[in-house]
Amino acid sequence: MSDFDLLSTVEQGGCSAKLSPVQLGEILAKLPKVEHPNLMVGIETHDDAGVYKLNDETALIYTTDFFPPVCRDGYEFGQIAAANALSDIYAMGGTPLLVLNLMMFSAAKMPLEVFGEIMQGGHDKVAEAGALVLGGHTIEDYPPKFGLAVVGTVHPDRLITNSGVRAGDVLILTKPLGSGVILAGQRNGMTEEATVQRALDYMKLLNKSGADVMQEYNLKGATDITGFGLLGHAMRMADASNVTIRIQSKVLPHYPEALALLEEGCIPGAAFRNLEFVQESTVFGSSLEYERKMLCCDAQTSGGLLMAVPAKIADELLEALKKAGLPESAVIGEAIPKSKKCLYLD
Repeated sequence: MSDFDLLSTVEQGGCSAKLSPVQLGEILAKLPKVEHPNLMVGIETHDDAGVYKLNDETALIYTTDFFPPVCRDGYEFGQIAAANALSDIYAMGGTPLLVLNLMMFSAAKMPLEVFGEIMQGGHDKVAEAGALVLGGHTIEDYPPKFGLAVVGTVHPDRLITNSGVRAGDVLILTKPLGSGVILAGQRNGMTEEATVQRALDYMKLLNKSGADVMQEYNLKGATDITGFGLLGHAMRMADASNVTIRIQSKVLPHYPEALALLEEGCIPGAAFRNLEFVQESTVFGSSLEYERKMLCCDAQTSGGLLMAVPAKIADELLEALKKAGLPESAVIGEAIPKSKKCLYLD
């Protein structure tokens, strides 16, 4: 195994490297609307992936994601990047089927051995998901980036979207928040390795078990939490579903070390970009602590599922998630009838 440190190539990695959602929105607003009778989900609702209906039994889910390194080790980076790309399929209740690798790598500046380790990590995570790697595309580039283009399938009647939330639903989050803060703390020498490794282990964890539980209980509304933070993705969910979402900051699953780092001023730049994205659509409670506000804006890499659950089955479903290997799952809020703002954070 190579001892090359991938973090030496980047200033920010993972989903923290995304373009500002404000800037992205300005670009997307100028693109022509795509319409087709078989298109079930397009770009309008900013959902996790596009969905195309093939027939009455099968719809294709198509997505892509790639980013710079979030960790030192190539194999682990490959696993995380693959898990993150596969997550969009799971967020919509689908099953990953086929993937293509997307690799940007400089053989002139890095050991070629690292290339192979990244690819192997991605391949093993795809195999864990039960999907097939069919090839991909590589270009000479530095810093390195890796990810996947993924095709998945779902029954058209079982599709889960970010527009499926209904007033009265409760919101459940399946992974702890604060991974972006933890990684920033690592870069600044403020985070212990055990804390970093716990965050990386959660990033490597497929959202498959969460998707299985969502399908078992026939849920209709969900998304995954990645680069735009909890508030950014919740805002898009509220917008698409024509509801308002209320989140209780004191009950959010999180890495305790993340709050401590935020209190010390370790706030990633992506959190400020995400705050800018949501602030006009959010009512912040008068007693809300600044650290918890920024935790909700922290960019997550391969984060958890945020699912809308009918209140009457919430306790049962929460227990099912914990039994499925997602012990940090928690009820974090509720959907209420649409008001002037999309979000309330107390």
